[in-house]
Amino acid sequence: MGPDVRDRASDGPVQHSRAVVALALAALALGGFAIGTTEFVASGLLPEIARELLPRAYAASSEDAIAQAGVLVSAYAAGVVVGAPLLAAVGARLPRKTVLLGLLVVFVLATVATALLPGFGFVVAARFVAGLPHGAYFGVATVAASELLGPGKRGRAATSVLLGLTIANIVGVPAVTAVGQALGWRAAYLVVAVAFALTFVAVLIAVPSGPGDPTATVRSELRAFARVQVWLAVALGAIGFGGLFAAYTYIAPITTDVTRLPAAVVPAVLVVFGVGMTVGNVAGGRFVDRGVRRAVVVGFLGTLLALVVLLVGASTPVGLFAGVLLIGVFASVLGPAIQVRLMDVAAGSTTIAAASTHSALNIGNSLGAALGAVVIAAGLGYLSPIAVGVAITVLGLGIALVAFGTEERGLRRSSAAAAAGPSA
Repeated sequence: MGPDVRDRASDGPVQHSRAVVALALAALALGGFAIGTTEFVASGLLPEIARELLPRAYAASSEDAIAQAGVLVSAYAAGVVVGAPLLAAVGARLPRKTVLLGLLVVFVLATVATALLPGFGFVVAARFVAGLPHGAYFGVATVAASELLGPGKRGRAATSVLLGLTIANIVGVPAVTAVGQALGWRAAYLVVAVAFALTFVAVLIAVPSGPGDPTATVRSELRAFARVQVWLAVALGAIGFGGLFAAYTYIAPITTDVTRLPAAVVPAVLVVFGVGMTVGNVAGGRFVDRGVRRAVVVGFLGTLLALVVLLVGASTPVGLFAGVLLIGVFASVLGPAIQVRLMDVAAGSTTIAAASTHSALNIGNSLGAALGAVVIAAGLGYLSPIAVGVAITVLGLGIALVAFGTEERGLRRSSAAAAAGPSA
């Protein structure tokens, strides 16, 4: 990188100027923006997608056709769950920049395929493929950002990459949804493909080259899953975010049927959620770096408080907007806290740990939405998913306390054994 790069020592870490670091982080965040847009835009375009790809079903029952089209969302989430650990493990020993560029190529091709392929089945398959690089991108980008920022700043590294995703909820998703409603859903996905292509160019130009981990292998990366604490951390993500999505998935009918506001207000509610995510994301990184365990506990307690505010106050506009804002804030603290927690307990398998966070979060997305659907179908009303979210969040907090307690006992035993010395 010419004058922007200097070596502390011949075998030491490479330092970069603030300008280089800022541009690199912006390029990585642009990828988060594109991913956030492609992940959530389908929800706003399901009627248009169902009308074109499922015309007979739509003519018979628009509600059933739209529900069937929801498989597109599930297919993407399934791709995330499958692809995050596998692609991260395969690419762990390769240079970070090379892996990021390869993942972005998959994003571009799969998104273009989504826009151009005929037939519902082909589009579903394209959405599954588009989900495969999701978690691996965030995982590798977080590790790359950590290396750029230096030791002790993994929380800020995670939030710098996720900042693009939070901004996508404020700007990208509403804007691309509007394009899809005006020009057709296929045009919306072409716009998303352009965003991924621009990210490819930005990463190519702005992210410094650097080596991967030459000692990493697929087996060594996957070995992280032999540790109980890794599975407890994955459970934190799946269950913790299950509580969030149990409520958030049904925020539109909550707005119209519980708060009794017009449907035109729903985008404003989503923007408030995005604002909350951005605020939490900006503040959360430094908070996580000051203490991961504390950040996890505060994230769960804050999410629990936010869900209670929404449950109690959803019948009023003030309660609705306050609850949604707080959910966004604490979700953006909890996300990077769980990601850094996974990186801590994975003991060297940092790439796969960072990527697996997003598998866990997408499991939580599906779990929360499914449990919310069950209680709504049982006739318990649109407040019931929020109550489910409260219960799931309490369970997540309990798992966190069990994980931390188990870890503390293990550390005390290790310290006692070290102090006692060899027994013979």
